[in-house]
Amino acid sequence: MKAQPSAPRVRAFCSPNVRRKHSTMEAHILDNYILKKYIKTFLLAMTLIIVIVITFDVSEKLDDFLSNHAPLSQIAFKYYLNFIPGFVNLYSPLFIFISVLFFTSKMAGNTEIIAILGSGISYRRLLVPYLYGSVIVAAIVLVLGNFIIPWSNQFLDEFESQYIRTMRHNYYSDVHFQTDENTQVYANSYDARGRNAFRFGKDTYGDDGRLTDRATADFIQFDTASGSWTVSNYHHRTINGLQEHVERIPTGKVDLGVMPEDFDRSSINITTLNSIKLIRHIRQETIRGSGAVITAKIELFQRLLNPLAIIVMTFIGVAVSSRKTRGGIGVHLAIGISIAFAFIVFMKITTVFAINGNLNPFLSVLLPQLIFGLAAAYLIRTAPK
Repeated sequence: MKAQPSAPRVRAFCSPNVRRKHSTMEAHILDNYILKKYIKTFLLAMTLIIVIVITFDVSEKLDDFLSNHAPLSQIAFKYYLNFIPGFVNLYSPLFIFISVLFFTSKMAGNTEIIAILGSGISYRRLLVPYLYGSVIVAAIVLVLGNFIIPWSNQFLDEFESQYIRTMRHNYYSDVHFQTDENTQVYANSYDARGRNAFRFGKDTYGDDGRLTDRATADFIQFDTASGSWTVSNYHHRTINGLQEHVERIPTGKVDLGVMPEDFDRSSINITTLNSIKLIRHIRQETIRGSGAVITAKIELFQRLLNPLAIIVMTFIGVAVSSRKTRGGIGVHLAIGISIAFAFIVFMKITTVFAINGNLNPFLSVLLPQLIFGLAAAYLIRTAPK
């Protein structure tokens, strides 16, 4: 009997293009899966902590609200609604870190990390959705810190001035400042509330350092209607070599070339200035020779560089929590909180050195990011793959 021909063997194989397409689809699914966990866990953590913080803040400030008759709508929409962006900006690196630790540890405990790596996806490719998530949050924080939060801080400052900090410092003595490189202004005292000064003086110097113009008055008061100053016993001396011209005004209105806010610069809240205005403020304070320049520079550099901390803390969180340990999430949280605490302390130390020492303000903000960025790179490199 003739043997029947055997069925042809089907060779199961996929072309390189098909394999590449499947790999791309798997990576896309992985990106969506981790990115959703990243965003959802962060939003949940921030929402919970914001509710807790607002609850404690209400209990602390309740007496001020009641004694100053703060309306409920003002408390809810002018104070706490504008309080949230600043809180998110300040603590986002910490809660991004905790969020990454939490859901990555859970994935590692469920052997999801091992399954992902075992499917052929490299550890470096596993980090891509974490990078996407951290860049998205960092970009949002960058916009918040430079433009949105200064705007919302204006409402916070107005509310606190009216209902919380009702007593403010309005009187300054021995005021000295520069309006430009060649002009110095001084006054024996200045009352910010009344916008008046006693024993006013203004000296202008030429490029050779010699005095060319001097204006003095026993008393000046700003007139908001005309935008000029009402002066008493005003003397204006113009010096040109050996010649001198003196103008005397017993009482009258004069444009002195200064504004009330020039006297009251110390009361400016730099957190209410967006970054463009803050840069202008730094230039003006530098000309004035003010010691507040360093604080303003630190504020500016923190707004620009602190979003990098979100990316750094994300990768440290992945490196710490992606390995499966016997202690589970508890061990990862203990290690992670220790690292986060060290990072925050280091940032405070460098800031103090910048304000009270000789450390450059830019380096004081960059140095913690740089050191912990190198630590993140080392942890990622040595993480089990």
